[in-house]
Parts: sequence; C-alpha cells; structure tokens
Amino acid sequence: MTSVENDRSIIQKSGESKFGTKKLRITIVAETFLPVVNGVTNSVLRVIENMTQFGHEVTVIAPGPGVDVYQGARIIRLPSFGLPGYSGIRLSRSVKELEEALLASRPNIVHVAAPAILGREALNIAETHGIPAVAIYQTDIAGFASRYHLSYLHKPIWTFVKAVHSKAALTLAPSTAAVWDLRERGVRNVARWMRGVDLERFAPQFRNEQLRKKWAPNGEVIVGYVGRLAREKQVERLIEISRIPGVRVVIVGEGPLRKKLERSMPNVVFLGFQSGNNLSEAYASFDLFVHTGVDETFCQSVQEALASGIPVIAPAAGGPLDLVQHGFNGYLWAPTSQVSLKGAVVELARHQLKRERLAAQARKSVEMRPWVSVMRELEGHYRSLVDGLEFAYSEMST
Repeated sequence: MTSVENDRSIIQKSGESKFGTKKLRITIVAETFLPVVNGVTNSVLRVIENMTQFGHEVTVIAPGPGVDVYQGARIIRLPSFGLPGYSGIRLSRSVKELEEALLASRPNIVHVAAPAILGREALNIAETHGIPAVAIYQTDIAGFASRYHLSYLHKPIWTFVKAVHSKAALTLAPSTAAVWDLRERGVRNVARWMRGVDLERFAPQFRNEQLRKKWAPNGEVIVGYVGRLAREKQVERLIEISRIPGVRVVIVGEGPLRKKLERSMPNVVFLGFQSGNNLSEAYASFDLFVHTGVDETFCQSVQEALASGIPVIAPAAGGPLDLVQHGFNGYLWAPTSQVSLKGAVVELARHQLKRERLAAQARKSVEMRPWVSVMRELEGHYRSLVDGLEFAYSEMST
C-alpha cells in the first residue's frame, strides 16, 4: 500500500477526517469545469477527489453544460454562453442563480477557483452572507496580456485582481513570487499554497527506450516540452534549441500556434495532446525538460518532469523559482539574457554526468508534495477560517 493509499485508508467512515474533526460542507465556484480541461479544472478535480476522500461534502457550481456528478460531488450548472474565438470556454453571469445555488448548498466554506466573472460574484455573495471564502490565485493575467501586446491593460488588470481578491477572507497563491506580487498590489491575507504532484503517475519507471529510439534514432539528447502551444508560453524559444547539433526536441501539447511552430521547427517531434500512460511515458523518456514561459505562477509541468526523474531547465522567474534549485535538480536561465537558455541546454546536452547528477536529485526534490499532503494543508486553511467564524459567533452571543 502506498503512503497516499494508507493516508486515505484511515479516514473514518463517520464522515470525520483522520484528525477526528467534524466534516465540512465545501462549495467550490469554478469559472471552468469539465468537459473543459485546463489548469483550473485539474486543480478543482484534485480538490474534489481529496476532500470527498477526507469525508467532506463537496458541491461545485460552474457554467454548464456538463457532468452533474464527479467523485461523489454534486455539480450545479449555471446558464452560460460561449466566448468568441474560444469554443471550449463557457462564461456565466447568472448572479441570481449563483446566489440561490450557493446558499442552497449551505456551505461552511466557499472555495473560489481562479476568480474572474463568476468568482467575483461568488465572493460578493459570500461576504454579504457572512460565509468565509478562500480565493485561489492561479493565473498571471497581467503577464499574459503583455504577451498579446496588451501591456496597456497591465494596471487595470491588477486593479481588478486586487478588488476581487480583497473580498476573500484568504487568498492562496501557488508560489512565493505570486504571493509577493499580490501583496505588492495591495492584496491582504495572502498565503502560499503549492500544488501537489501525482507521484505514482509521474515516475522514472515509465521511461520507454523504444519510444526514445523512435524520437531520436541517432542517439540524440532528447529535450522535451509539455504545455499549451500559445503565445503566452513563448514556445518559439525552442526554435534555437532545435538547431543545436545532437539535440532532438519533442513537444507535447496543442494550441493555436501549433502549425506555425511546426513550420518553424521541421526537425521537432510534435506529439499533440497526451494524457494517461502516454503522458507518463513522454515525461520519463526525456533527457531534459525545458520550460519557456516566464509568466507562470507555479508551473505544474516542471513539477511533473521532476517527479519523472528529469532535470529541468526553467526561467528564473515566477513559480519555477520555488521548484528548480540551480545546480541541484536543474538549471535556471535568465529571461533577460539572449544566450542563457541555449547555454544551459548545450552544457547539459554535452555533459552526461552532469545530467545524471541532476536527474538523481530531481524526484527527491518533489517527493514531499503528494496531493494528499497538499490537500491536508488546504483543509487546515478551511478549518482555520470556519473555526474563526464560529468563534466570532460565540463571542457575539455571550
């Protein structure tokens, strides 16, 4: 039995957690949810899976249409409309329906995932009715805007972010850099809550030598990237990497820039979107993992690569600063340098012993963050707010 399974096996059937505390009613308000799959959806899924395992009652409110049950959690769907140009994204501004659904779920705590339109209204409703709310900061929207030549929106976006998150009793940000960004912009009550990683799904034993021979028949060093192929990810940085002799670049992911990138990098292996065992094998079969974007509040793909035993080359900015220890489990490259990324790849591609030394430490550097441990931390944040509210009520009644 794994440590994760053992931790879950001792959850009491009475609905109490292993710490013997009363179960919570948790209502999650999500801007996006299944069938849309993205970083926000994946984080919400992990919260549902773990909190229901801990014995808590979970309700999700999200734009429709879609499934109405997931892992024992009830999914309440709100009327929605499509976002022009993004057929997979649905938006909802159904404030009345949101309030009715939220209050009907009788939550002890409201969890607002990456609040924007729906999330802002949920925080307003929670504040009005005296329900403690946790807001999850997940995306550097202002940073992304600059990648789309919308730098003039930088200040208004941060003004909006501050206004929204100031409604929450607590904002949880995934990295030290993100915490500092929020505090600098005037958001109070911010704490770091890092993401977990599935240590069974992402592991060195998934390395596939046949796959490696298919990608690199001449024994090239395989440099991998996993992520969305969109402007904010700056995947075009891999063009120069793909031209390094003895290096084979392999890209996993889909997005609007795929065709353009394929034309720019004819020698690169494009695998498209991968999941399940295929994704596990892809990660573990790289020699190096490179992340190109500099606006990440966390960067889950970096953590998954490390769990797979692969050294990571990532920007010295944002979330990767908490994950990559330069010279220990990978290298950090300077976003302001024209040669830093290429230099890091060349050095590790040419020196197998250095790669092996970094690889030996990669998995160890993330083993302390299985999802169950990270979710216990979140549960602690929930309880601190709920207990504080109950204490306030008891004080007022005496």
